[in-house]
Amino acid sequence: MAELRHCPSCGDFFNYTGVREVCGKCGMNEERVYEEVYRFLRKRENRAATIERIVEMTEATESMLHKWVRKGRLQPAMFPNLGYPCDNCGKLTTKGKLCDTCTAEIKSELKTFEAATEFREAIQQKDQATYLSERKR
Repeated sequence: MAELRHCPSCGDFFNYTGVREVCGKCGMNEERVYEEVYRFLRKRENRAATIERIVEMTEATESMLHKWVRKGRLQPAMFPNLGYPCDNCGKLTTKGKLCDTCTAEIKSELKTFEAATEFREAIQQKDQATYLSERKR
């Protein structure tokens, strides 16, 4: 079932069916820009182009490029300087929501937290054992 939404690009109303986030007119414009970007990147000399260079040479915006990489329409394996911002620090990444640095940092903090929790539980168990052994006497 479709719902009525505002197009984030032009502000017009459109029936959102879950396929496109924008109205039909803006969707066709995005497809035209995508084709332009893809033609630009297919040239051997442009395959290593940065996001800034692609924006400069085509009509694409950074947010469009990030969206296309996130959805898998532009493959970072083929175009190594493409990516989208990490949700935590903003550094470009090509998979998931977090870059490798932020992922490693969160894993490290989680290990520290788990170790502290285990230590706290061990102390509580020791205190309970001591309390119970004194009580039995």
